[in-house]
Amino acid sequence: MSKTGLERVRRHYAQSILRLAGVTDPRIEEVFATTPREAFLRGPPWTLIRAGFAWSSSDPADLYDDVLVAIDRPRGINNGEPALHAAWLAAVDPQPGETVIHVGAGTGYYTAMLARLVDPGGRVYAYEYEPDLAAEAARNLSPDGNVEVRAESAYGRPLPQADIIYVNAGVTAPDDFWLRALKLQGRLLFPWQPHGGWGPALLVTRLAGGYAAQPLMSVGFIGCSGTMPIEHGHPAPSGSGPPAPRAIWLRSDREPDSTAIAVYDEVWFSSDGIA
Repeated sequence: MSKTGLERVRRHYAQSILRLAGVTDPRIEEVFATTPREAFLRGPPWTLIRAGFAWSSSDPADLYDDVLVAIDRPRGINNGEPALHAAWLAAVDPQPGETVIHVGAGTGYYTAMLARLVDPGGRVYAYEYEPDLAAEAARNLSPDGNVEVRAESAYGRPLPQADIIYVNAGVTAPDDFWLRALKLQGRLLFPWQPHGGWGPALLVTRLAGGYAAQPLMSVGFIGCSGTMPIEHGHPAPSGSGPPAPRAIWLRSDREPDSTAIAVYDEVWFSSDGIA
């Protein structure tokens, strides 16, 4: 396919993905239309996955659909579903000049979109625990001068102060360092998978009175590398159990009370909102 033909495919893809996600933001549509997915993937041929069914293709046009693309199938690492990320990008709403931490950057496709959404003046710190993927991400993102790739876990360590923390790995609970790194009005989006497998994506916003939480959708991500917190006292909700969290607290700020629905070493989830 010619360069012009592939550009038309990307433009149609961007429009289709945003319709699927229920997103109307023209800035997000533009980054989907102008970021070449094949530049961030191993291959061809590529292994595409939808609803558990996998097939192979060497046609770059086939990448421009709402499909997972395998990066390393034995490790369960994929380039994620575009409509999900369109919805997530709309939820965190990156703005020019903001600082983003991307946890689980993979080979950098969605990192590139974050970088372009916060340009000019913004910066992205991309954390990738797998050394080979981090090296690939650094190469792939070299044209984006506002990205720093860090080949290490973003779990259990102090992080730069950020407006957005965008987590592409499932966690038992958010790291307390993530919450501490958020600026006022900062947004943290992460997959809460307390029992492994699927769980709710939670959007957390740092307010003057604490950390407000809002469930967005059910998702399933590969687990985040690093030490997981241990749950204490209150079982995390499963199925149609306790109510969804409306706030997350640092235990150093406030100890669990009768509203607690899940309690961990450093953080706990509350069914009450932020006053």
